[in-house]
Amino acid sequence: MGKRIISQKRGHGSPVYRAAGHKRISPIKYRKISKEEYNDSFYAEILDLYHEPGRGAPLAKIKFFDGYQTYILPAEGVTVGNKIYYGATAEIKAGNVLPLVAIPIRTPVFNLELRKGDGGKLVRTGGASAIIDSKNDKFAIIKLPSGKFKKLPLECRATVGIVAGGGRVTKPFLKAGTKSHARKAKGLRYPKVRGVAMPVAFHPHGGGSHQSPHKPTTISRNAPPGRKVGLIAARRTGFKRGRQAIDKNSKKDL
Repeated sequence: MGKRIISQKRGHGSPVYRAAGHKRISPIKYRKISKEEYNDSFYAEILDLYHEPGRGAPLAKIKFFDGYQTYILPAEGVTVGNKIYYGATAEIKAGNVLPLVAIPIRTPVFNLELRKGDGGKLVRTGGASAIIDSKNDKFAIIKLPSGKFKKLPLECRATVGIVAGGGRVTKPFLKAGTKSHARKAKGLRYPKVRGVAMPVAFHPHGGGSHQSPHKPTTISRNAPPGRKVGLIAARRTGFKRGRQAIDKNSKKDL
């Protein structure tokens, strides 16, 4: 009898696969939408910057003119004591929060709302930014960091600039222990062992003298947890024939 594979243990929810939630400072959301944001603007002061374990970008604690305090995702270049502005009449400056209707085309933005007033959902990792590609009467077309385009309502809010903490990934971990602790903060395990490198009792792809699955890796959506590994409910597998094949053959001829 083998042991439970990783997908089973993760689903079981043991402490090894839980993120350290007690170290979290606060979720990041815009404050509730107000009428002033579409007619005027108001300011907030950055009180302090924090690091939250498991989050790549820093946190900024801000205090609004009316005394309300919350945490936001800061833009690159802002410092403690700076003032940021919320509202449609705010200046197009790093850190300011405006509705998409008031932000010019080709401006880098982050922490975009999917729906008006949801607090911000897209482009929140350190060093990331999206670009406003075009607009029409109702929607703005946003080019995401992945290169994909997404259509969002003009009433959705976004922060001007680039997310702070962009240089974090350029520093090497140097030691396996450092990488292990970084992954553990997010509830992930390190190192990650391939299924084909395991004995047959520990993984469906394991066993054999060569590191090969020895069976098709596509699996049904309705498979049990101990079997549900590989290409789950794949629409298709194998070499994609057609245009790609023609391009490769033409390169060989050259």
